[in-house]
Amino acid sequence: MPANVIYRGPIAREPQTKNLPVAGAYLPGLFVVENTDEELELADGATGRLLLLSNRRFYAQGPDQAYEEGETAVAYRVEPDQEYTARFAAGTYAKGDPLTINGEGRVAAAGTGAVIAYYDGEGGTLAAGDRDDVVIAFNTAAQGE
Repeated sequence: MPANVIYRGPIAREPQTKNLPVAGAYLPGLFVVENTDEELELADGATGRLLLLSNRRFYAQGPDQAYEEGETAVAYRVEPDQEYTARFAAGTYAKGDPLTINGEGRVAAAGTGAVIAYYDGEGGTLAAGDRDDVVIAFNTAAQGE
């Protein structure tokens, strides 16, 4: 069972956040980027600084409650070696598997894609949109702002 939070690391190291409207009805745990309209849109892993959509804890929004399009969302500026729960593409995963981002903002088996995280869950088959644990693999500050 996935955690009831998106950020899984220590509170003392909680990453910075960005608060912007979302370009669609998105669930926390999806990877997003800021677009030219200053909205958060789904990441495809190719461009922009990666952000991970969180839930608004201060509004009692759970990690499985979607934002409505245009609603101001909270997104973490992911950092290397930090632990989060993220939404997955359908597939079978084992602890330590390298992950990339598909065109729907979900993590998926990396194959030949750029590795952005490693699977840190118990392993098994996940359905599209399931949340489970990941550890960020690289320095996202190297990406564009």
